Amino acid sequence: MTARWLAPAKINLFLHVTGRRADGYHTLQTVYQFVDLCDVLTFAVRDDNDVKLTSSFAEVPPEENLVVRAARALQAHTGTRSGADIELLKHIPAGGGLGGGSSDAATTLVALNEFWRLGLSIKELAEIGVTVSADVPVFVYGQSMWAEGIGDKLTPVAPIEPWYLVVNPAVQISTALIFNVPELSRNTQPITIRDFMDGRCMNVFEPIVRARYPEVAAALDLLRKLNPERRAKMSGTGSCVFTACQSEEHAQELCAQLPPSMTGYVVKGRNFSPLYDFSG
Repeated sequence: MTARWLAPAKINLFLHVTGRRADGYHTLQTVYQFVDLCDVLTFAVRDDNDVKLTSSFAEVPPEENLVVRAARALQAHTGTRSGADIELLKHIPAGGGLGGGSSDAATTLVALNEFWRLGLSIKELAEIGVTVSADVPVFVYGQSMWAEGIGDKLTPVAPIEPWYLVVNPAVQISTALIFNVPELSRNTQPITIRDFMDGRCMNVFEPIVRARYPEVAAALDLLRKLNPERRAKMSGTGSCVFTACQSEEHAQELCAQLPPSMTGYVVKGRNFSPLYDFSG
């Protein structure tokens, strides 16, 4: 039996760093929302316990890919002797702040929990997921979330679901590198959900990335010029940027004005993940 599952991208509607723990992890505040730009994973159960990954993303060796790490973590947690052949078709740009790797890992946990007949709850899968990557739990839960801590303290929220134009300025950014730059503000005052709804928030990484990556600065400036009534934002630690649009048609009109150096994606904001409404 084989089956195809979606792994959606996310955007961060804001991102603050509120502190740094003794173990080196940063504490955050953010809101995650899904968009319907998705990687596609195909699973087939093996008779042995091997995990084989075929991927269109050749930059990361299979054993280092979060998909394989998630499958191995699930095996270790449950003691299952089952294995899987997994094919990963990438559509979410790497190094773009859209969470593609974490989403792939979450879909792997959810799908293999079903195929291997493990019977784990969503909460248990999220607890395994956080050992793979801090962003995995929100993809496992599959709902837009207000996140705190290291991204593991999650509260469901329901922001508006507009059409977005997401722009990839064709540069990859290392999250680890950006988190460790000396100019990063690590003591942003915590805010409330009401503060977020009133717009009293930002992405603290945006000025850092803007200064270091002219391609991202150019994409932000262009979106602000093309869509002056809506704020252009950067997702996560970059490099992708996005703007909310009045309609799908409006987003398409803006996308058509992008230069060849930038790739645009017209996507719908989703408060519930496409992971849970598609498989087959």
